[in-house]
Amino acid sequence: MSWKRPVGSAKPPAPRCRRRRGPSSRPSCSPAARCWRTSGSRRSAARCRTPTSARPSPAAKPPRPEFIPVAPRLLRLLPFLRRCTLLLLPGWSAAAPIPPAAPAPADVVVLANARDPESLALARHYLAARGVPEANLVALPLPAEETISRAQFTAELWEPLTDWLRAQQWVDLLPMEGRDAAGRRRHAPQGHRIGALVLCRGVPLKVAPDEGLLAAEATPKLRAEFRTNQAAVDAELSLIAWPVALLAGFTPNPLFNRDQPGPAERARVVRVSRLDGPSAEAARALVDSALAAERHGLAGRALIDLAQRGKVGDPWLATAARELAARDFEVLLDEAPATLPATARAEATAVYFGWYTGAIDGPFRLPGFRFAPGAIALHIYSYSAATLRDAENGWTGPFVARGVAATVGNVYEPYLELTHRPDLLLRRLLTGATWAEAVFQSLPVLGWQAVALGDPLYRPFATSLEAQLAPDSGLPPELRSHARLRRVRELARLGRAAEAERLLERARDEATDASVAVWAARRELAAGRAAGALPWLLAAPVDAAGGAAGWALRADLAGLLTAAGRPDAATTRWAALLGEAQLPVDLRRSWLPRAIEAATTAGETVAAERWRGELAGLPPGN
Repeated sequence: MSWKRPVGSAKPPAPRCRRRRGPSSRPSCSPAARCWRTSGSRRSAARCRTPTSARPSPAAKPPRPEFIPVAPRLLRLLPFLRRCTLLLLPGWSAAAPIPPAAPAPADVVVLANARDPESLALARHYLAARGVPEANLVALPLPAEETISRAQFTAELWEPLTDWLRAQQWVDLLPMEGRDAAGRRRHAPQGHRIGALVLCRGVPLKVAPDEGLLAAEATPKLRAEFRTNQAAVDAELSLIAWPVALLAGFTPNPLFNRDQPGPAERARVVRVSRLDGPSAEAARALVDSALAAERHGLAGRALIDLAQRGKVGDPWLATAARELAARDFEVLLDEAPATLPATARAEATAVYFGWYTGAIDGPFRLPGFRFAPGAIALHIYSYSAATLRDAENGWTGPFVARGVAATVGNVYEPYLELTHRPDLLLRRLLTGATWAEAVFQSLPVLGWQAVALGDPLYRPFATSLEAQLAPDSGLPPELRSHARLRRVRELARLGRAAEAERLLERARDEATDASVAVWAARRELAAGRAAGALPWLLAAPVDAAGGAAGWALRADLAGLLTAAGRPDAATTRWAALLGEAQLPVDLRRSWLPRAIEAATTAGETVAAERWRGELAGLPPGN
């Protein structure tokens, strides 16, 4: 595992917030809050206390809403509530239809918007790519907007979809008398056989709050933070095989943190994933990227970005970093409070987990940045998926626009401990589980604010490292270097040093970028062997990793050449990098002093003076 503490300004802190009553869905803020909620058909007992202090906010940035940590008591009660709920729910029996633990193509239902040709085209692309039967496609005439009212959700989506699923025998629902406050027909679920429900771009994303319905429901004991009926469409549809419950609040997820959920648990939850994004092409790429990664295996580097925000959140991410390092991935663990700086190495990013700021930033905003095929990414933030139509604001939509295969987010304020757990998500994926399994076994509650994007059948870690390195694996050359480095680390860990060295030399000879050279040179320099580092550095390809994602790697290479005693070679590398026309001002401001140092040490006075002049002419940084 590699460790780096990047420089940069602190992340903008968020005020501790408590949701206010009224027409607005945005939270109002108070310095501290202590609240209780009692059990109910869609509620669980919990106590919430916000911290009484926060870091000062930069004057230039407005405060952002923040997750309020839910007290550990809630999480301790969830397993008990799951068992009680399953025992008390009417209708379930051992003979009820049950979805498979791991969904297969025949078990997938695909929902598209019949009024949107792109939605239908995406659905059919997915059917063909995965071999899902045409009969599993349901197309409903739906609103074009991402946000719909509760009345629209009930009349145009919930009821028609329920009718279709019942008619096609995907769900077994015993009709009951009456309707709930939103007009949904009541039923007693007997079970379902839906392995996964896929929502295609064009299906609405979220349900707006309805204060009238909230007043109609008796929720006096529900905590103020949870006294809302705004929700993600996906989260609501996960309860389609559940008895009609209160609209406000959430439902404990019986699949949460269970590696092998039993039939009773699986019979209650419909696992929902979405193919969506800023464009139809980006949504389609979710499918293609997952299939490509399954063919040759997920390969690349992992970036884990901590935030130093307390006892919840950072430990999840640190656990994920350890899990990846234990499987010999190269991990950059950033422990600084700020998000990753733009100067962080991000070439071939296969896994990114981080927090906490409102919009995508750092190396991901560099021009033309792309994730590795099959990449998994998430950023913990309250409104990370408030819209999926924007490629620059928020996180979930921008991730898809930049090529990830799978990600999760929140459409409204979820509160920290009710979001997807990145450590549990990764743990399940590393066992070879599908995206659908991992998503719902890492999510504490249903009917709330979470969405998952990606092919539910995607298995990012199903291909072994040995299969990845096979000559016919189809692994792209720029990723093969990272797979070989992973194998080198594995061999070294197993005590097979000679074999590791032979493979490392082979990786160097066939490398298309400087990643192998930089890794080997760092190892030599850390052992005090500068002379041993030089052959690696000098042999690194001149055209290092292409595009913006490779700029930081090239800067790393130049810096190591200076450290190894070859400032002249470093100056040559700096000149090539600083000659990139698209190199942003903030990167020039960060790297010019290092280039000047190398040129001065090498006696390259002309280059040093030119770069000093360029640095002096740059606008001041933040």
